[in-house]
Amino acid sequence: MEDWKSNGRTFWTLGTPATLWLVIFFLAPLAYLLVLSFSSKAVIDGQVSVNDYTYLTGIDNYVRSINPDIISIFIRTLWWSALATIACLLVGYPIAFAICFMPERWRPLALLLIVLPFWINLLIRTYALKTVLGARGIVGASLNAITGIFGYQVDIIGTTPAVIFGLVYVFLPFMILPLYSTIERLDKSYLEASLDLGASQLQTFMKVTLPLTMPGIVTGLILVFIPCLGMFLISDELGGTTSWMIGNVIQSQFGPSNDWPFGSALSFVLMLLTIIVLVIQWYVQNHSKGVGAS
Repeated sequence: MEDWKSNGRTFWTLGTPATLWLVIFFLAPLAYLLVLSFSSKAVIDGQVSVNDYTYLTGIDNYVRSINPDIISIFIRTLWWSALATIACLLVGYPIAFAICFMPERWRPLALLLIVLPFWINLLIRTYALKTVLGARGIVGASLNAITGIFGYQVDIIGTTPAVIFGLVYVFLPFMILPLYSTIERLDKSYLEASLDLGASQLQTFMKVTLPLTMPGIVTGLILVFIPCLGMFLISDELGGTTSWMIGNVIQSQFGPSNDWPFGSALSFVLMLLTIIVLVIQWYVQNHSKGVGAS
């Protein structure tokens, strides 16, 4: 590829629209929210204004974010996101392996089934899942039929397992696809050599397969964990107000509470956590000897 300096006109022609789009619709709003996170609602005639702000008044919003109630929600969000991510890994790894080792003519269909949920709006999928898990849904009714034998009924909706299940249901494809990409390019002769040299299936998996597919695992963990941190729809619909994650708190600040400065501060705290996770990913991938996931 030719150096961009020798084709400056072409470079700027192709790069300017994308750069303007990024600046106008991403960097500028992000900069405004950063300023807003250090601001407060304006006080006019002794009353707090709803839509006016006094800018750059201090770090009060960040101090509010270390409130014990907010910290507990952050911890809950991290814990639930970690559980959902681990569940996606445990479910997605064997599925990705099965797709890689199935007859080649069936792989496109299997991958199509994996990405098919993306064709449906997330809100519709969440409502559908809520119906299925509800007391009159297939899962809820079946569970109640079993527990009814022992004289009690259960309602999955509004519980932690419902939220975890919803997160796994939505983000499982984000785990399967990078795992499939890594496993599919794995040199199968390594596995055959390990087995021929007397290693068991478990030893081969732990000492050969798992290290070589680690980049795909790390990529899948990141692609699932980070979206889980900011998710609010699933916890709102399947968990209710007693099962809020930090995304619900942020959404409420920009919605009913109308406290944009505090919501902005929480958003940047969440962004900081995301950056920390990405740094960990970068470190692990740069010290991994796997086959890569890109």
